[in-house]
Amino acid sequence: MGVSSESADEPGWDVSPEDEVAPVVEATGRQIRLWREAAGMRVVDFGRAIGYGEDLVRKVERGARIPRADFLDRADDVLKAEGRLRAFKEDMEKARYPKKVRELKMLEERAVELLLYSNHNIHGLLQTEEYARALFGTWRPTLSQDGLERAVAARMARRTIFSRSPVPELSFVQEEVTLRRPVGGNLVHRRQLEHLREMAELTQVEFQVMPTARADHPGAAGRIQVLKFGDGTAVGRTDDEFNGRPVSDPRQLRILELRYGIIRAQALSPGESLAFIEQVLGET
Repeated sequence: MGVSSESADEPGWDVSPEDEVAPVVEATGRQIRLWREAAGMRVVDFGRAIGYGEDLVRKVERGARIPRADFLDRADDVLKAEGRLRAFKEDMEKARYPKKVRELKMLEERAVELLLYSNHNIHGLLQTEEYARALFGTWRPTLSQDGLERAVAARMARRTIFSRSPVPELSFVQEEVTLRRPVGGNLVHRRQLEHLREMAELTQVEFQVMPTARADHPGAAGRIQVLKFGDGTAVGRTDDEFNGRPVSDPRQLRILELRYGIIRAQALSPGESLAFIEQVLGET
C-alpha cells in the first residue's frame, strides 16, 4: 500500500469504554475481526496488507481504537467485504470526537441562527487549524499529543457549518484584543487574520469588532452563545451566569439576547470591522 504503520497510526482516535459510542466502535471492530478470520488472515499479515501496525489492528478489533476512513476502505478492499466495512465510515467519523463536541456540533448543525460573542480568543468556528493547534498548546496541564490532535480535529470538524445548505445566519462579535493577540506567532496570527477577513465577507456572516475603548458594554460576564432553531426554540449560555450551563428557558434566553443586542449595537459596524482587520494586518 506504500503507507507505513507509523504514518497511518495517527493519534486522536482512542475511545473510552464509558463513552456512549463505545458499543458502536466495538461492533465495528468485531465485524473487522470476523471478516479477517473468514479470510484466513493473521493480524500481522492483515495489518501489513492495509498499511497499519499489528498493535493498532488489535486495538481496532477489540474496540479500543476508532478506525480511520482509510483503514475501513483498505480493510474492505483486502477482505473483499463489498462495502460492508466501508459502511461504518459515517459512524466512525462521528465517534472520533468527544461527547461534548459531538453534542455542540449537533446543535450547531440544527441552528438557523447563531449569536456569538467572544472576549478572550477568536471563536472556534472562525479559527484556522494552525491557530487552534497553537491555542490548545497553551493549555495547562499540557495536553498529550493524542489529546491535542483530537482537540484540533474536533474543532475543525465544526467548520462544516459553513458548507451547509442553507447556511445559517451567523453573527460574531469579537473583542479587539482577540484580533491583536499573536497566538502561535506572527505567521499564524497573520494567517488567522486573513481567514477572518474571508469569513467576514461571507453573505451569511456578520462580523463585528468590539473596541477595547468601549468600557461600558455588558460583556463582563464572559462569552455569550445563543443558537436558534427552526422550530422557534433556542439554547444559550454565558460563562458566569446560570452556572455556565446551557439554558433554554425563555426568561434566561431573553437575558442573553438583551446583552448580546447591546454588545452588537456598541461594536463597530461590519464594514468598520473589515477595515479594522485590514488595519491589524498592516501592523502585523
